Amino acid sequence: MREQELRCLIEDVREGRLPRRSFIRQMVGLGLTVPMASMLLMHAGVAQAQAAPAYKPAKRGGGGVLKVLWWQGATLLQPHFANGTKDQEGSRIFYEPLAVWDAEGNLVPILAAEIPTRDNGGLSADGRSVTWKLKKGVTWHDGQPFTADDCVFTWEYAKDPATAAVTTGVYKDVTVTKVDSHTIRVTFPKPTPFWATAFCAAEGMIIPKHVFGPYIGAKSREAPGNLKPIGTGPYKFVDFKPGDMVRGEIYANYHMPNRPFFDAIEMKGGGDATSAARAVLQTGEFDYAWNLQVEDEVLKRLEAGGKGRAIIVDSGDVEFIQLNTKDPWNEVDGERAHVKSKHFAFSEPAVREAMSLLADRKSIQEFIYGRTGVATPNFLNNPPKFRSPNNKMEFNVDKANQILDAAGWKRGADGVREKDGRKLKLVFQTSVNSLRQKEQAVIKQSCQKAGIDLELKSVTASVFFSSDVANPDTYGKFWCDMQMYTTTMTQPDPERFMDQYLSREVSAKANKWASRNISRWTSEEYDKTYAAAEAELDPVKRAALFIRLNDLPVKDNVIIPLISRPRVRGSNLKLVAPLTGWDLDFSQLQSWYREA
Repeated sequence: MREQELRCLIEDVREGRLPRRSFIRQMVGLGLTVPMASMLLMHAGVAQAQAAPAYKPAKRGGGGVLKVLWWQGATLLQPHFANGTKDQEGSRIFYEPLAVWDAEGNLVPILAAEIPTRDNGGLSADGRSVTWKLKKGVTWHDGQPFTADDCVFTWEYAKDPATAAVTTGVYKDVTVTKVDSHTIRVTFPKPTPFWATAFCAAEGMIIPKHVFGPYIGAKSREAPGNLKPIGTGPYKFVDFKPGDMVRGEIYANYHMPNRPFFDAIEMKGGGDATSAARAVLQTGEFDYAWNLQVEDEVLKRLEAGGKGRAIIVDSGDVEFIQLNTKDPWNEVDGERAHVKSKHFAFSEPAVREAMSLLADRKSIQEFIYGRTGVATPNFLNNPPKFRSPNNKMEFNVDKANQILDAAGWKRGADGVREKDGRKLKLVFQTSVNSLRQKEQAVIKQSCQKAGIDLELKSVTASVFFSSDVANPDTYGKFWCDMQMYTTTMTQPDPERFMDQYLSREVSAKANKWASRNISRWTSEEYDKTYAAAEAELDPVKRAALFIRLNDLPVKDNVIIPLISRPRVRGSNLKLVAPLTGWDLDFSQLQSWYREA
């Protein structure tokens, strides 16, 4: 379809000549997903469908205890320090954003009175500001009113470098002003096509000024509220044992009618993905289990028990390997893996290329993931509009050997390659998970055939994904040669997802290893292309820029994408839980209920 035809169709939807549903059907026919079609309309300022999910309970409470299982237990309950999904989810029980993403890529209001549009005056025509009207009558769990002051404070808190928030990248370049007690305006420094970042979804949770005000900046980690949240969510805080259990009880003054259904929630942490799947699908001990990264044949066997079902939700999440181009073993300026340092092997493009050729993605999909993952050469996989056609999957041990030979890495008597007195012995880490250990084994076997000796390291997930600044084994520090995990895409637009390779986001001691660029790979071209994508209002040109952003680190082989992962969850057969691939599992927790 030509660009002008697309613009005419969008205008037809705006003027009411073409039903929104018909437009989306046409876009799906052209290969776009429903979320991407919705995003095209949103970028153009067209009001979105506001269909609320069906919710049957006629009163608040009465549902007993909701028992959920996160095999990576939450370690803190402060959303702006939560650099792992487990901590974001734990925080989301209590805190809320202005809006969340549903399964079709629509924004759903939570603390907002309505979603901003051109028609209601919320979106400026020049793409430089968005005005949010806040819901009135909302109170914090301690009874204090929720107002615009809390939103302005959350912005001030997150953007302060001394706070060292993981959400700094979302808030530092915008300006938030109070229009009145229940209206705020977010102003951008340039035309911004994707405006639904600040105060939206996983990184948009709003914290109370009266609780965190004394702890902004350098005192941020001292706040009692980091472990004892006071939010606006459907459940208020009862108890927290880091890495083990989060408990909440129904908030009687919650701002949505007849919600929540459950009287209490227990979020149990620990164990592993397989035991979590068994506890929901086979024994029925729990109502819900997160992230069932389990071999598909195991899931099918457990589902046969008849107590629960596996739910597979499309998403942009990707399982991938990072190669450390910095030196993780020696300090530069008092810091391991300093951005100024160089890795003895992976600073060489030839070694990185060889390593990419040793990743047998198709076998990992076929024998490990099954229906729960698709082999991919791309980091950015969804929505399809942003998927690059420029990369291919190639598994070729012979070619890897030829490349290493040509680069001067010669085999020693023990079969391990060496050069300049350094053997090609590498530490490869990931989290403890039976599926991931099998992935490691596949990679190790290929590397052995190419004269590369991998030491496999497995770190307990609650440690690996924590933000503990004192622990050397967190993935944010990346103090090893290579590591593997899944990075989640929390919105149906890649802007926040692709900031993980920006120079300004390098993870370092100065930011308590909380910034997004964990690989510490930097590129001037990447930074410039990203800046162009941030300001490009034309959706077609913008998609091309994001494809380029995907290709830069992929073709430089600093990352090795393995599997495009839909989200796999376990649910009791009677649990009704609105889920989305573009936000947190708990994004619509207030609407979860159990069928009679």
